[in-house]
Parts: sequence; structure tokens; C-alpha cells
Amino acid sequence: MRCVLVSKRLDLRRYYGAELARIAPRVEVVDHTADTPAADVRLALAWHPPDDAFARYPDLQAVCSIAAGVDNIIACPSLPPDVDVIRVVDPGQAQLMSGFITWNVIGHQRGFNAFRNQQRDRIWQRREQRRAQEVPVGILGNGAIGQQVARDLAYLGFPVMSWSRTEKPVPAGVRGFHGPAGLSAMLGETEVLVNLLPLTFETRGILNAKTFGRMRHGGYLIQVGRGEHLVEDDLLAALDSGQLSGAALDVFVTEPLPQTHAFWYHPQIAVTPHDASDVSISAVATTVAATAEAVRAGQRPPHAIDRARGY
Repeated sequence: MRCVLVSKRLDLRRYYGAELARIAPRVEVVDHTADTPAADVRLALAWHPPDDAFARYPDLQAVCSIAAGVDNIIACPSLPPDVDVIRVVDPGQAQLMSGFITWNVIGHQRGFNAFRNQQRDRIWQRREQRRAQEVPVGILGNGAIGQQVARDLAYLGFPVMSWSRTEKPVPAGVRGFHGPAGLSAMLGETEVLVNLLPLTFETRGILNAKTFGRMRHGGYLIQVGRGEHLVEDDLLAALDSGQLSGAALDVFVTEPLPQTHAFWYHPQIAVTPHDASDVSISAVATTVAATAEAVRAGQRPPHAIDRARGY
């Protein structure tokens, strides 16, 4: 069985070639070029594939992402409707993401940005301290990463709420919400809003003026989902009005973020370069190997997403 590497942004062989050879020795890895034989290409590893990427492979049965997100693959016009799309589930990625989010939640709770400004201006001034129990956190998304984040924040004493489209179990000590009514109810109690949602038709633009307006005044946004979740002008307006006191942004509609973009210069926005967490190379290779074995056995691969829902 051949696995074709398809990306217009990354050299996938450079990052994953050696580990794929080690973990999936029964899979022949080939690059997506004009000379690539199409025969027996039943598997692809892809990230932001070109629009015509999959048209050449009539035997294709599954496409693996290199991350938990799969929206860039689902959006590819040449992806056949009956091909499974596989996301990576990596506990190590969840741990990294949780650390990044916790850092920003505590930064808001303790006012670390104000201390940085005081250092810049050489001001020695203590600040009133708030307990974790005073800062309720609402998490959009209740998947593997969302549950890890919820558990960790609850352990630190933050009141944690979690929202998903449909009702799902939540970790101990976390309050669960679902559906439109549940979203409205959770936002009304939320000071720090964490976005971990997949990008779908329903979630595009969900971080908007209406969402921010439902939060507690002076709230804080941590955006680690997809850039298209955020209505950028609505965030700037919420910050200027004081409805939000700050935001930590790791994902953007255009990446790299253009140097002239307002986010770079806004004193209440912290920008990081889509680096909140990474999936390990071994997790990607293990996913490819498991997918290949499932395809050989005529079974649906583990972690295949629901194409209609987008996750």
C-alpha cells in the first residue's frame, strides 16, 4: 500500500518520513508529484492540500491529517465524498495545549500584563490579588483536548464550564452545557472564554459581538481554535469598549499574521504564532500506521471524523 504526502505548506517527508518508515514499514511513502504512480495509493497524509490534490488517486480510501484539525482537508474540492478523513489524537498535544491555556488564564487572573507594563515604566506597585475561585472559565469544545484543559483548570481551583453542540459527559468538577440555550447560559457566567472548537459551518464566526456581549464585563478571550472562528473587528470593538479586558490569540485568518495587522500593536492583545501546541511526530506516524492496517482489513480507521459535522 502506498501513502502519498500532500501539502502546499509543508515538506511532509522532511518532518515525518523517517518516523513513518520506522513505525509503518509496510506502507510505501511517496511524494505528490506529476510522476507519482497513482496505482495502489490508498492512503494520504495531508495538510492544506492543493485543490486538485486527490483527483489523481482513484483508489484513495483514507486521508490522515497531521493535527487534530481537519477543516483544511475537508474543504479540498477534489476530496471524494466516500473517503475517510482521520484526525490525530495525541495526549501529549492535549498536555501542551492545557499548559498554554493555563498560562493565559492565570495571567489574566493575576494581572501579569499590568506587571510587565509596570516594569517597562519602572513602577513599584503591588496589586490586589484574586483567587482562582473568583474567575469562572468557559470552554468552547468538549473533545479530548477540551476535557484535559477542563480537568487541569478545575484542579487549580477555577470554576470551569464546558460547552458542546450536543450533550456530552464532562470531567468531575466541571459543569457541562450544550446547545444554543446552554451556550447563552454558560457565557452569562464566563469571565475567561477559551475557544477549542473545530471549524465548521456552524462555528465559523462564533467569536463575535453577540458572544462577547454575553460574557462578564471585563472578560478575557483565549483563541486557540481556528482563525475563522473570530470576527476580528468585533474583538477590537469589545476591547475598546471595555467589555473585554484582553485577549490571547494563537490562530489567525491569515498566517503568518501580516506585519501591519492591528493585533500586533494592540496593548491588550497577546499574539503567539500558532504555537500553542504541536502533535508529536510519533503520534502522526502511529495514526498513519493504524489507518493503513484498518484499510487493509476493510475496517473504518480509528479517529475517522463525521464528514457531515466536520469533526
